Amino acid sequence: SGTPERGICAIPYVRMRDEEVVHFPVNVIGNLYVSNGMSAGNTPAEARTQALSEIFERHIKFRIINEGLCLPDVPEAVIARYPGIAAGIAGLRAAGFGILVKDASLGGKYPVMNVTLLNPRDQGCYSSFGAHPRFEIALERALTELLQGRALDALDGFPEPGFDLEEIASAPNIEIHFVDSSGIVSWNFLGTEPDFEFVDWNFGTTTAEDYAWSVDAIHGAGHDIYVADFKHLGVYACRILVPGMSEIYPIDELEWENNSVANDIREDILHLPDLDDDECGDLLDTLNDSGIADERLVAALIGLAPGDDPFWLDLRVGELKTLLGLAIGDDDAIAEGCEWIRHFEQINADRRRVYRCIEGLMKLYDAEADDGSRYDSALETLYGTVTLHRAAALLDGEERFFGVPALGLNLEGSDMHQRLLAGYGKLHRN
Repeated sequence: SGTPERGICAIPYVRMRDEEVVHFPVNVIGNLYVSNGMSAGNTPAEARTQALSEIFERHIKFRIINEGLCLPDVPEAVIARYPGIAAGIAGLRAAGFGILVKDASLGGKYPVMNVTLLNPRDQGCYSSFGAHPRFEIALERALTELLQGRALDALDGFPEPGFDLEEIASAPNIEIHFVDSSGIVSWNFLGTEPDFEFVDWNFGTTTAEDYAWSVDAIHGAGHDIYVADFKHLGVYACRILVPGMSEIYPIDELEWENNSVANDIREDILHLPDLDDDECGDLLDTLNDSGIADERLVAALIGLAPGDDPFWLDLRVGELKTLLGLAIGDDDAIAEGCEWIRHFEQINADRRRVYRCIEGLMKLYDAEADDGSRYDSALETLYGTVTLHRAAALLDGEERFFGVPALGLNLEGSDMHQRLLAGYGKLHRN
């Protein structure tokens, strides 16, 4: 929780094999499983089947990508059994795309299908997976996942297939596949010598059969299923964890990329504008020693819902270190931070312009014996009066942290966060 006296926050889950209640720490769930295995439905069986299908899909998808497996094609006669799906595939092919339809069940063991798009315009490859105990639904989901609200002209820009299996199996590439399926796939995946025979599978015809088969298949593979049920206003939802199968991130993340890595410095960040020079220096040293990546969002590290606040919305650790350097007049930290920001474009454009100006002013101050004021006119033309004055104020210490107010321990300085908490409280009162 970040508050030691509160102990460890955990959620009770029921192990389906024996109805044993097991408490999973929220930190472990958030770091390893994120949103995998969450679902809502008209009945518990329907929702749980969907959650388990999602777990199957991602588990098999990651295995296929990791191992560079080659899947068998689905015969056109089988696709023709489903006119709606066949029409969608035909439409994509008519638009000039290469569409491969593959059986991802790994020999009839798993309820997973694949549709892969090959783009002759830019040689990109986009591979989409879908899962459900019924063949038709799994195939339909793979196709709809491929499009996912995209227009045909939005199917450009995906990466080409790759040969480096180590890169393809790397955690960053797998993470991209989880986020939007836009990671790299192996050339072997596109080969004509499949590692499995095509199986015309179908594991259920009713919701009860779908659910029973899914549970039996996971238990049969040696995994346990843990379920947390939620009911509110007549709606049933669940969250399912299957250790060893439904993790999205590697277990090493608990050590190297833990969501709680900033707990010890959270209070300082919440009172950022109120820190004195010594406290700013200590916070800068702590960040430098922490190993936290410069591109990490500060709001995510401190548990803030930033809303549309332009400062907190995209403040990164690298920029925070730069601002701390400015606050204490650490020229090395300022120069290093400005250089990082210059190459990292996902920061508010107005602030990036200020940092470019700061970088320019520092070079002028280093090169000139005087204050360089004779260049003010040119600087104003290059950066604008407002940007120049703000850059000078930050560099001289007259302004700190772009003048933002402190968030406060209870995040009372964030209107969006307070509205979110109020909405959460109202929901639970109902």
